[in-house]
Amino acid sequence: MQPRVDFISLGVRSVAASRSFYVGGLGWPVHREFPEVVFIQANHGLMFSLWDARQMQAEAAVDAPASVPCITLSHNVKSAAEVEEVMAQAESAGATVVASPKTQPWGGYTGYFADPDGFRWEIAFNPTWTVDDGGRVSL
Repeated sequence: MQPRVDFISLGVRSVAASRSFYVGGLGWPVHREFPEVVFIQANHGLMFSLWDARQMQAEAAVDAPASVPCITLSHNVKSAAEVEEVMAQAESAGATVVASPKTQPWGGYTGYFADPDGFRWEIAFNPTWTVDDGGRVSL
C-alpha cells in the first residue's frame, strides 16, 4: 500500500446542511453530487465527501458514534492574518469557533472551528512550513 490519502469522507447527519455550510458558506465547488453524498475536489487529487452518516455507517460496518470522533482536519495558510480571515469566514458560514486563534507553544498560530456535525477543523499557520500559491504545504 502506498503512503497516500485519496479521499476523506465525513459521515454527516444532513447532507443538505453540510452542503450548505461547505458549498454555500465556504464556497467550495461541487464536483459531483447525489442525494446521499456530495463530492468536492479538495486539492492535489484529494476528494472530500459529505456522506449520509447512516449509509456510511452501514457500508463501513460501524455503529454510530456517541459523540464526534476525534479527528482534526487541518487547513494550513501562509500567515497568522490568514488564520483570522479563514476563521471569520467559517464562523459567518455557520461554524462554531471552539478555540479562538492564538499562538501555540510550538510557535505556530492556530484556531479551531466545528462544522455543522461537530467535525473539528484546525486553521494553522506554521512558521517553519511553506505554503505555496497553489496551497501545497512543504515541511
